[in-house]
Amino acid sequence: MLGRRQSYEMETDMESNNKMCIDLTAKKSQNSIAKGLTLTYRDYCQHTSIHGVQYLGEKERPIKERVFWLVVFVVSIYCCARLINSAYTKWDATPVIVSFAERSTPVWNIPFPAVTICSETKRVLKKSGDHNSYANLYNQFTAAMHATRIFKPENITAKEMEEFRTLLHVCNTKILQQDTPLIPGEEFDYFEVLDRMLPPFERYFFYCRWLSRYNECDKYFHKTLTEEGICYTFNGLPPTEIYRENTYQYHRSAAENFTQSSWSLETGYDASSDVETFPARVLSAGARSGIFMALQSFKQEVDYACRGPVQGFKVLLHAPDDVPQVSKQFVRIPMGREVLIAVKPNMITTSTGIAEYHPQRRQCFLSHERLLRFFKIYSESNCQLECLANFTLSKCGCVKFSMPRSLEMPVCGEEKIHCYERAERDQLVHEFQRVRFLNGGDTEEPQSGAQSACNCLPACTSLVYNTEISQANFDLEEMLAAEGDTEFMREYPGSQMSRLSIYFKQSQFITSKRSELYGITDFLANCGGIFGLFMGFSILSLVELLYHFTLRFGANLKHLFKVNL
Repeated sequence: MLGRRQSYEMETDMESNNKMCIDLTAKKSQNSIAKGLTLTYRDYCQHTSIHGVQYLGEKERPIKERVFWLVVFVVSIYCCARLINSAYTKWDATPVIVSFAERSTPVWNIPFPAVTICSETKRVLKKSGDHNSYANLYNQFTAAMHATRIFKPENITAKEMEEFRTLLHVCNTKILQQDTPLIPGEEFDYFEVLDRMLPPFERYFFYCRWLSRYNECDKYFHKTLTEEGICYTFNGLPPTEIYRENTYQYHRSAAENFTQSSWSLETGYDASSDVETFPARVLSAGARSGIFMALQSFKQEVDYACRGPVQGFKVLLHAPDDVPQVSKQFVRIPMGREVLIAVKPNMITTSTGIAEYHPQRRQCFLSHERLLRFFKIYSESNCQLECLANFTLSKCGCVKFSMPRSLEMPVCGEEKIHCYERAERDQLVHEFQRVRFLNGGDTEEPQSGAQSACNCLPACTSLVYNTEISQANFDLEEMLAAEGDTEFMREYPGSQMSRLSIYFKQSQFITSKRSELYGITDFLANCGGIFGLFMGFSILSLVELLYHFTLRFGANLKHLFKVNL
């Protein structure tokens, strides 16, 4: 019994000694780590290049001075943080600036503007008083709208009914602003009917001069389907280069022969392009280097029942790769006037540096960043037109005959005129509500239904043709009487004519350029300047901090462990 008790007491003493050794070793380790941190901290304070830190680590420094320098150090860090946050906000929000280029650009580096011309005469009247029959047809149509809402015309052929139904989509009448009654008849191609009614090109484009050559403009003009009907476009890219292969516009024009273009908006003309190329360009400014034409119409063919009291032509100047939207922006060419249009191009190019930024930051799209469903070429106007077509399809179940569409998309009939006329405004309202909601300007969500999310930022490289217009009277009858010419009015009875001249105002123009306003290099330099101003901090200061609290701290800790052992 005594031996067992002595053995038990010896084991207990050994366990107590082991616990004491472990506790003593742990305390020594903790003390070594604390001493190592203290030693490293004081060593760092003595050798760092950061201003003010050396006063915090001195043993002899009074506590009041340490508190003072600590407050100064914290205030400096706060000021640095505020200023760096401001620099970051500037770098994030406004990374791109549009400024003038260093050199001027000659006009031969860009194409002559595409010119789309639309006559207010939508059909050739076959006989005297023919426009009255259409006016009576409008009156019958209006009466049917207020009565049975079923239109039953009498003594009218199927061909004339197709023409009337087509004119309802392009004429400016009060009927278009109200719900349209049902019109009996089969579906047909509006383009074919418009083409059938279209006045002959040589009859309305009486005279033309381009590049010192006369009456050869028909080589450059081609038919263009617009919301105003069929118009003629000079120097525009063919539909096969603008639209995708699955679209109606591409399919209709695929069989026609077009000149292959040697120009793109981002790269310009090919290096091998000659003076005469496509799209066409000029070598200098002035009326002699532009296009000049005489536009003619006839009093007996003016259809006031369709287009109202304002007659003549509409002219739109646009980039060759843009689809013309005549009803939005145009120049009115009245009859009996000479109109001079001096063109001032406005081109914005892009530097290579901004390609790395997100489109929402630079607020523009490069050509490969925004793919459109119907168009091969991205531009802001093409994107908006496609967005309107998609919105109209979702709202009305069909699209207007002039909108870009795929082969299987339905075309709106006469009963949908009121719907697609209002779709454009509804789309703008929906887009406004959506943007206001995303910006936090409205606490309520946008209205349900067809929502528009066009995302049609400007193209990073763009070309716009600004104009200066001057006019003068052009009295054809008085001029012919003064010259004693009586044959012209016999050959062209009822002729009324206007002259149009389009040319560049100057041979050189200043382009604009999108470039980096505040890049990553500028941001880092600004941060370094702020740190240097308030704290004397640099990259080497950061390396110094890492060095002291990694390698130096490990060496100090190793030395203290050896001493304690």
